[in-house]
Amino acid sequence: MTSPKHARDTARGRYYTDPAGGPDLVSVTNVIDTAVNKSFALVPWGVKLTVEYVFDNWATIAHRMLAERVALTKQLKAIHRDAKERAANLGDRVHAAAEARVLGAPIPDDPEILPYVAQLDAWLASWGVDLAEHIEATEITCLHRRLGYAGTADLLIWLPTGPGGRLELWLIDYKSSATRPAKSVYPENTLQLAALRHCETVLLPDDTDAPMPRIERTGVLNLRARSHALVPMPAGREAHRAFRGALETTRWLHAAPSSYPALAAPAAEVRPNRKAA
Repeated sequence: MTSPKHARDTARGRYYTDPAGGPDLVSVTNVIDTAVNKSFALVPWGVKLTVEYVFDNWATIAHRMLAERVALTKQLKAIHRDAKERAANLGDRVHAAAEARVLGAPIPDDPEILPYVAQLDAWLASWGVDLAEHIEATEITCLHRRLGYAGTADLLIWLPTGPGGRLELWLIDYKSSATRPAKSVYPENTLQLAALRHCETVLLPDDTDAPMPRIERTGVLNLRARSHALVPMPAGREAHRAFRGALETTRWLHAAPSSYPALAAPAAEVRPNRKAA
């Protein structure tokens, strides 16, 4: 996972350091990872990957089942974790390349991500985006000091989506995948966008404060190797209230003890008699 400016990893997940001082701010992704249950999608996906691997390698697995049972079990258990790490690594590289592209910087010579960059280029061209004129910000840190959270917005961009082609300021989050359809999104994507949209402050490159720009539209830009799609998301006040609930849950969980003392039974000689009581 990429590490945005001012972000640091802790035992409780990612937090942001406020350059103005004051308490650390929990990251938006930390809140969602802590408080949103993703097992409904991840568990079937992990099972599917493991089953497919077994089917594709059944002869080798059958040969190893008796002689290498422990090592084989460890390998099978790691299949979904390794796939998740590869996907996260791909996402980080695509994000970095997308940032470089909109800034007009050189793109890394990485054959695996070049098709994703080509899809970004196609999307920018389809909307007639002028990088010098229509990009408001990229990878900008957004803060909500009063509520105690922060996050990084992938892209603030002006698009002609208003009445009569009027330019509107969009907050866009990049999502990449090697397998999911370009139009697919997760409900928690709305929470992430709402949290960023309703921040109070952004940090300028010199770490000074500026008011959060007025965001008119929010969406996920799905980049795939052979396709792309901008999916608008309703990241309004209702979604922000839901995020604030997840924020409170995260705070409670992060502050809760990891263990509690066990309660021992009273000594036999002082144990009250039920009939006497």
